[in-house]
Amino acid sequence: MALFKTSNPALTSSTFDQRTLTAGEGMTASGAVNKTGILVILAVLTAAWSWNQFAQAPESVIPLLAIGGIGGFVAALVTIFKKEWSPITAPLYALLEGLVLGSISSMLEARFPGLPMQAVGLTFGTLIAMLIAYRTGVIRATERFKLGVVAATGGIAVFYLLQFVLGFFGVHFTSINGSGPIGIGFSLIVVVVAALNLVLDFDLIETGARIGAPKYMEWYSAFALMVTLIWLYFEMLRLLTKLRGRD
Repeated sequence: MALFKTSNPALTSSTFDQRTLTAGEGMTASGAVNKTGILVILAVLTAAWSWNQFAQAPESVIPLLAIGGIGGFVAALVTIFKKEWSPITAPLYALLEGLVLGSISSMLEARFPGLPMQAVGLTFGTLIAMLIAYRTGVIRATERFKLGVVAATGGIAVFYLLQFVLGFFGVHFTSINGSGPIGIGFSLIVVVVAALNLVLDFDLIETGARIGAPKYMEWYSAFALMVTLIWLYFEMLRLLTKLRGRD
């Protein structure tokens, strides 16, 4: 049965196609988990550094935010189209995204003390919960489940893009971006969809290990999980910011 396309752009139906199979040492699920841990550590290191820079000079994080955002986007594109380079580009992506995470988190910390750490806890708590649910079979990556998650994620992506474009013409979705019931409800939905994407990632990583994808795919799989985790973290930040805004 063909692999189903996931909503994570880093994990598609062609991620583990016949061209990536190898007769040598193949990837393992545990290897992908270990590589994910390395990427998380790298992101935390640069996030902590940019956080410290904000404490010393708040304006200094603006260029760091730009470098991390643009550089991380380029590194992600290179990783997606050149999977065999992922042992180098995936760590580079994590380091650059760490600058973005640290910069944004430090600015929110100044406004809402303790909020970033709450988002970190919720993000990793969700990761563990979804992994347990997947491994125990509570949530199964059936074709219908995958279709629903892909459709929901695509809808969110289209809405965000539309909102970005319309913003240049003075059109703003204040109710959705605000701290009212509609805004909080929307953020809750997005958080749930982001969390469900983890199940699709787990499923495709497990499939890659089962069919014997090459060893470098452990780094690529770790990169893919990082993409989802970073999205989930930012959505947690958005939700918690709205909740704090009601106080």
